[in-house]
Amino acid sequence: MNQYQKQEVILAVALSGVAGYVDAIGFLKLGGFFVSFMSGNSTRLGVAVATGRWVAAATALSLVVSFVGGVVLGALTARAFGENRRSPVLLLEACLLAAGATLLALGFDTAGVTAVALAMGAENAVFQRGGDVAVGLTYMTGALVKAGQRIAGALAGGQPADWGRYVLLWIGLACGGALGALGYLRMGALALWPAVIVVLGAGLWTERRWRSV
Repeated sequence: MNQYQKQEVILAVALSGVAGYVDAIGFLKLGGFFVSFMSGNSTRLGVAVATGRWVAAATALSLVVSFVGGVVLGALTARAFGENRRSPVLLLEACLLAAGATLLALGFDTAGVTAVALAMGAENAVFQRGGDVAVGLTYMTGALVKAGQRIAGALAGGQPADWGRYVLLWIGLACGGALGALGYLRMGALALWPAVIVVLGAGLWTERRWRSV
């Protein structure tokens, strides 16, 4: 993450917070499934198949498929408008989150959760570079591995690296998860709307920044 300026790092941490926030809401709404953390859903899929719990298996698989579909939508949007522009992907994410919140409020739970999972997949294209994800925003295992590798390098005599930035991504996700759980316990699925506002605000900021370059 050394190639990113301080403001972009703050944006990445904020969006990781959004991912944790939304994932906590999804986790509580779905009773232990995730709208962002697909490793967890994949493990649950395997366990469900092994134990013959086919409804749980279908739920996990549908979330994985929806997330991947969101990644595709986000990647295509980034390619269409330019990977450095960021705001179109954020607008896509905000629209999907808003659609999910609206559908859930109207009682269309399956469609609502699908829209939210699509949004989380799309978010990973915000920092797309050359068609690949440069900074993962909705999953932290890779970030923690990179932090550990850079700490090891520093301890072995290398130059201090950007391990702190990867730790900040994890902190953002964890803190977002705590806020999302609190929000859901108080407001239910309506707690998604603050995430919509944050993502829209990030989109407006990135668009203004892109136009000023």
